[in-house]
This record gives sequence, structure tokens and C-alpha cells, in this order.
Amino acid sequence: MKTAAIKIKSYARNVNIVNNDLQRNILRALLSSIGLLALCYVVIVGSMVFNIVERRALETNARALSNEVGDLELQYLSASNNVDLTFAESKGFKEPSVKKFSTRQAFGSISFAKNEL
Repeated sequence: MKTAAIKIKSYARNVNIVNNDLQRNILRALLSSIGLLALCYVVIVGSMVFNIVERRALETNARALSNEVGDLELQYLSASNNVDLTFAESKGFKEPSVKKFSTRQAFGSISFAKNEL
């Protein structure tokens, strides 16, 4: 009986040591996974903030380009109003002497055949 009690005590000590190491390993794994998840969260939130700031900068740039296009369109319209026949002739353009136009010939008209019964 005494030998059995000694065996049980030695087994209990071994099981207890394994159990403590297992609990520590589980705790370390949980803490390291929480740390890893926190790091991923910080990276994702930082990326989102950076993208929002970049988008706002691009929107400002797009507005400035749109205003520049509007100014150029206004310049074009004011310049196109100044073009007339005398201006064109002063730049060396002249009316063509022979007017030729090309047109398409119709393939034919569609006619419906009348069925006579």
C-alpha cells in the first residue's frame, strides 16, 4: 500500500507540473494573439485614416482642375466668338471655288407587295 501511495504522489506531481505549464502556455498564446490582433487593428485604422486624408487631397486637386477647365472653356468661347469671315481671310483662308459634296444613294424604297386574291 505504501508503494502505491508513493506512486500516486509522484504521478500527481508530474500531472500538476504539466498542468501549470499548459496553463502558462495557453495564457501566453492568448496574450500574444491579443497583441497581434491589436497590432492588426492599429494598422487597419491607420490605413483608413491615411486613405481618407489622401482622398480629400485628391478631391481638392480635382476641384482645382475643374475650375481650370472651366476657365479654359470660357477662353475658348470668347475666342470662337471673334472668328468670322474677315478674320479667316486675314489668316489666309479663302472660300473654295468649286463646292463638291458627297452624298449617299438610297438602296431603294421599301415597297409592300399587295396580295391579290
